[in-house]
Amino acid sequence: MADAKLKEALETIFGAHMEAELSGDLDKTLATMAPDPHLVNVPTMVGGQGPQAVRTFYANRLIGQFFPPDVKFETISRTYSSERLVDELIISFTHTTKMDWMLPGLKPTGKFVEVAFVVIVGIENGKVSYEHILWDQANVLVQLGLLDPTGLPVTGAGAAAKLRNPSLPDPFFREG
Repeated sequence: MADAKLKEALETIFGAHMEAELSGDLDKTLATMAPDPHLVNVPTMVGGQGPQAVRTFYANRLIGQFFPPDVKFETISRTYSSERLVDELIISFTHTTKMDWMLPGLKPTGKFVEVAFVVIVGIENGKVSYEHILWDQANVLVQLGLLDPTGLPVTGAGAAAKLRNPSLPDPFFREG
């Protein structure tokens, strides 16, 4: 498959999956997935293995609480291969809704969050076979006021700012 055709095919597959997730349509979301899918939200270890566990995850932790209405997705890079798509992005939102997939058990704080994500999406026979989703939970908790950054090597929204502008200074470097 030529690079342009591969890119177009993967964009169509993942685009349909994301559209179904964002619309809150459980059956449509699952229809975009391979017969034996899995997903792992690495920082929280929330997800599922196999069709029933993935359905349960979506039904109880994602559909209806994926992101608050003001969510913005800012793509930094997207990488393609014949078997996967990898997104590097910044996601920003105001924590106004329950988000058990990302912040299990936490009530909305009303605080604004900007966080770098890496989403690795496996593709099998034209369907999403897996998602491995990574983000810096410590920096999210700092922004929500749930983790005191004093003395810790965390920056809150600074991590997303550095991704946008790599020339920003190292916040932990001290001369001498």
